[in-house]
Amino acid sequence: QVQLVESGGGLVQAGGSLRLSCVASGRTFGLFAMGWFRQAPGKEREFVAAISSLGADSVKARLIISRDRTRNTVDLQMSSLEPEDTAVYYCAARRTNVISRRPSEYEYWGQGTQVTVSS
Repeated sequence: QVQLVESGGGLVQAGGSLRLSCVASGRTFGLFAMGWFRQAPGKEREFVAAISSLGADSVKARLIISRDRTRNTVDLQMSSLEPEDTAVYYCAARRTNVISRRPSEYEYWGQGTQVTVSS
């Protein structure tokens, strides 16, 4: 099994920055694509960014994903935050090297970390 643990969430003012981190443990061999999703109250879970050895994808240029394979971590650097970025942010992983924007295509999920952006 694989465990994903997120950290780095919190309360920040609009215009500020946050860096989220996700550590993978357990049977991490073969984990190729990792990503970040978010879910705001009353809304569906949505794609934020993902990364694999083939490249990276992000919905916005100010949301930058990076990965350290040696430490089994994936980070999300968020800048110029807006109140609309307020959500629970989830780390996800899948055993394929193909990045996907679909939550259903990720096998493993963390518990999430709350990000709140005040105006």
